[in-house]
Amino acid sequence: MQELFTGTGIAHSILLFAVVIATGLWLGRFKIKGISIGSTWILFVGILLSHFGFTSDPTVLSFMKDFGLILFVFSIGLQVGPGFFHSFKKGGVELNLLALGLVLLAVLTTVVIHLVTGEDLKTMTGVMSAAVTNTPGLGAAQQTLSDSIISSGGSASEAASASSSLASAYAVAYPIGVLGVIFLLIGAKSLFKIDLDKEKEQLDNEDSASESARRMHCEVENPAIFEKKLSDVVKSGEEKYVVSRIMHDGVISVPGPDTIFHKGDKLLIVTSPAAVDAVRITFGEEIPMHQDDWQRMDEHMVTRRLSITKSSLTGKKLGQLGIRRNYNVTVTRVIRAGVELVARPGLILQMGDGIQVVGTPSNIDDVAKIVGNKPDNLSKPNLVPIFFGIALGVIFGSIPIRFPGIPQPIKLGLAGGPLIIAILLGYFGPKWKITTYTTHSANMMLREIGISFFMAAVGLGAGQNFIASIVGGGYWWILYGALITIIPVSLIILISRLFLHLNFYQICGLVSGGTTNPPVLAFAQGMYGTDYTSVNYATVYPLTMFLRVLAAQLLILFSL
Repeated sequence: MQELFTGTGIAHSILLFAVVIATGLWLGRFKIKGISIGSTWILFVGILLSHFGFTSDPTVLSFMKDFGLILFVFSIGLQVGPGFFHSFKKGGVELNLLALGLVLLAVLTTVVIHLVTGEDLKTMTGVMSAAVTNTPGLGAAQQTLSDSIISSGGSASEAASASSSLASAYAVAYPIGVLGVIFLLIGAKSLFKIDLDKEKEQLDNEDSASESARRMHCEVENPAIFEKKLSDVVKSGEEKYVVSRIMHDGVISVPGPDTIFHKGDKLLIVTSPAAVDAVRITFGEEIPMHQDDWQRMDEHMVTRRLSITKSSLTGKKLGQLGIRRNYNVTVTRVIRAGVELVARPGLILQMGDGIQVVGTPSNIDDVAKIVGNKPDNLSKPNLVPIFFGIALGVIFGSIPIRFPGIPQPIKLGLAGGPLIIAILLGYFGPKWKITTYTTHSANMMLREIGISFFMAAVGLGAGQNFIASIVGGGYWWILYGALITIIPVSLIILISRLFLHLNFYQICGLVSGGTTNPPVLAFAQGMYGTDYTSVNYATVYPLTMFLRVLAAQLLILFSL
């Protein structure tokens, strides 16, 4: 029994991680003046227990830290992948330039502190990696330093000792890297008097303007389409609207390709807000009608929502199903992740999508058989793409990338590689007929487990030498780390809000991704809600990770 609490075996490690995570999450439930740092408490509980001798085998800690981080970033990548490139077009270049500014400002602050105080640049590299919570950067710096010492004739013990000093500086300054950014975001919210509901509504409206569906009621008034077929007016694959129903001489029907438009016909159209003017020009002005008016006038037509639960439909275009042509049923919109999209024929379907259809009950039943419509099937996880993607991500992150003039190759590491592969799977998976669908709750579970493992492992690994390092002069590292955290992040937040007028959720994603700071992302999502933060985090994270690793290696090389 004593071995269970004080040993280093597997049972001891599992017990220790369980206690640290459970205690940290419990403490995260408490708020002071409405503010909580959430699951970041796990980090500090781990440091506390480790300081008093409760620790785990270093190999176990290393595995749990890396595996937890992989699970966390991979689940984020799968979630934001479908909208990643769209978000990149909507300001991704601007966000990445701001993230580049974060990296350069951190390096500049590090070098200035080194020149002013005389603190060893190698040690400052460890402090900088902690100030931006970049563990891969620390690992790259340690590897570069060890290789340089050994290649210069030094011993392995000298290389290990030098690498250990980097790790000590990292451990002491790391909590500041987490807490500093969290408090800066809290301060920014207060300084700019952020209304979270208003900020969220702004982003919702931006998405709505380009993606979501809007219902219109029009009367055919354009002479150019009189006596024309629907297929002649609405070119397949090009339209951004769907003619859901048509009323001719008081008779309501679901229009097909051969339906002919007549003057005075009334139409129920589903379109995107951006295409409203085009609809008015093509058909005619809107008329005062309501959805209920159509239902009262035609009791034979019903509206139902069906679920796409057949994995074989992943990657197919909506038009390929021939629903209107074969079953006389109209798909008016596609519901994906809570967002209603216009049911364009070229829209690529994914497992888990919902489709809203209009038609007779018997015809809709036939369509339900085609798409599956068995919601229970969606609760079954698709684990093969997840673990296959993680494997590819690890391989991709381990590929050395060489640059002229830099002796050591650069790697994206165990965080950058899986994140990029997950984003690509989330975006291209349906097009490649790969089912990557997971329920929102399953994705959140995977994400929370990952970040909990990561922070527990970092805390348990940092606590043993934490106090000793501080007493031995490491308290200066805390100050240096605070400066490296506060100066760049504060400047970028001010520039983003005052000059570029970025949304607060965009700033949260930019800062957490630009500092490669998963605990801050977890805090922002838990405290402020919405997944907009994750989208912007993933937009800047890959480039930032690469630059952070590169910067750490360059500083080590300049220090030799």
